[in-house]
Amino acid sequence: MREADDIAERFVVDMAAADPIMATFAGIAGHEHELPDYTPDGFAAREELLRQARTAMAAATPSDERERVAQSSFLERAEVGLAQDEAHTGQSRVNVIESAAHYIRGAFDLMATETEEDWSAISARLAAVPQALADYRATLLAEADHGHVSARRQMIEAASQIRGWTGRSGSGGDVFAQLVAQTSNGEPGHVSALLESDLARNAVLASTAYAAFATFLEQELAPRGLDKEAVGREAYARDSRYFLGTEIDLDETYAWGWEELHRIETEMLQISASIAGAGATIAEAVAAIESDPARRIDGAEHFRQWMQDLADRTLADMADTHFDIPEPIRRIDCRIAPTHDGGIYYTPPSEDFTRPGAMWWSIPEGVTTFHPWREVTTVFHEGVPGHHLQCAQTAYRKDVLNRWQRSVCWVSGHGEGWALYAERLMDELGYLEDPADKLGMLDGQGFRAARVIVDIGMHLELEIPRDNPFGFHPGERWTGELGLEFMRQHARMDDANIVFEVNRYLGWPAQAPSYKVGERIWLQARDDVKARQGAAFDLKAFHRAALDLGSLGLDPMREALARF
Repeated sequence: MREADDIAERFVVDMAAADPIMATFAGIAGHEHELPDYTPDGFAAREELLRQARTAMAAATPSDERERVAQSSFLERAEVGLAQDEAHTGQSRVNVIESAAHYIRGAFDLMATETEEDWSAISARLAAVPQALADYRATLLAEADHGHVSARRQMIEAASQIRGWTGRSGSGGDVFAQLVAQTSNGEPGHVSALLESDLARNAVLASTAYAAFATFLEQELAPRGLDKEAVGREAYARDSRYFLGTEIDLDETYAWGWEELHRIETEMLQISASIAGAGATIAEAVAAIESDPARRIDGAEHFRQWMQDLADRTLADMADTHFDIPEPIRRIDCRIAPTHDGGIYYTPPSEDFTRPGAMWWSIPEGVTTFHPWREVTTVFHEGVPGHHLQCAQTAYRKDVLNRWQRSVCWVSGHGEGWALYAERLMDELGYLEDPADKLGMLDGQGFRAARVIVDIGMHLELEIPRDNPFGFHPGERWTGELGLEFMRQHARMDDANIVFEVNRYLGWPAQAPSYKVGERIWLQARDDVKARQGAAFDLKAFHRAALDLGSLGLDPMREALARF
């Protein structure tokens, strides 16, 4: 009997039926034609499933160390998940990156398109979009009636995003029309004429429903939204615990963020001197790199192919040398996302690996030129040894992980912390010997450190240190405007991306710092094991043991590694 594993497995089956979008993202088959119930009762039913599973798991007796970790991981996630439910976070939060509207749209990117049956499921799900958004609208209004509502500006920004998805604004076109247009690229008979007609009609219905939802957000819900985006210490601490799986001292972490950013930018100045000459600034080094035609790629498809080639080479190099990489996960796809919101993200493989893991680039409108110096480390972050190694290996390890651990559990501080740790590891292993690539890695590290400062500072409305190393508005209190100014000074990227990033921080408290804070805890965990094992410490064995735990909160991770 493996009581804890059995409870976790049953929970996956029940939750996949209650939340087909979760099932799609997790790669669990059988619910592709469905959408979740987004009424208040639907949210309550999913909360009750988690509550019942938590009670059962707490009473379970694990049979061995592996199951003990699984139980600890599940209970930690259940506790923080229920705390979020009780705060009405999932039911009411709308921002530029997270809402039911975002999840529904994103699920279509991951649906199979090979067979008539696949396209039939897409058609059915498209047809379900209007009702799902109408139900979600009712939930948002009910939450607002009880004082649970997001900031007004976040709703307006989300509405603008949605209009871009539907082709009502911008030049990106209608993502739903573009999806179903793929059927005409198939072989003759790939999709019947009747199904093709249904797909076209349902795509219009979905797009029209999204356009109406954007109008609802902007004209009906936004006037009821909060003027203030800062959430305060209590709510921020709850969100931080959710994203990290551990409690941190927010004031100490804020102070550490300043120190870390200064350390990183000092090292960047040293690298800049090797690129552009003694005394060169970071900006001068960047200008020298980007003025070199050999370091530029023109066209999104050429850039996608560059990413794919680097990801494939890195995977081949890492396999059987620094990491054990099973054959089914020795494939990663690099794709251009159908949206133009900005950013790069990873999606894991399906349970049966028929859908491979993929890194996606959501290219802002108008961007046609790319500079790989800053993206080499991004490929390591999203691919191997970052998210792809972590997530795909977790999905593969049926011998040591239950289905909930393999397919459902995701903790941002653990996952993003590992991916940032992986970037640093590649430097340690000698893969960033080109000064431009090393500068790109440090640039990304500094960007994540700046997010720690800005995110905590803005939401807690902290004082900017009077002796801060950058002379930035000493003694003033953080605001959204100061956050944007600070990120413009410390992030070397397109301004539209910077604006999106700051909007994201304001609407999604505590998520952005989970990258750098997670990396910090990963490094501490490695140092603790190394100190305990001394000369017997083996880096490859440490990585194997750590990754075999699956995704879990950082407290359960540290507890498990303390027994390694």
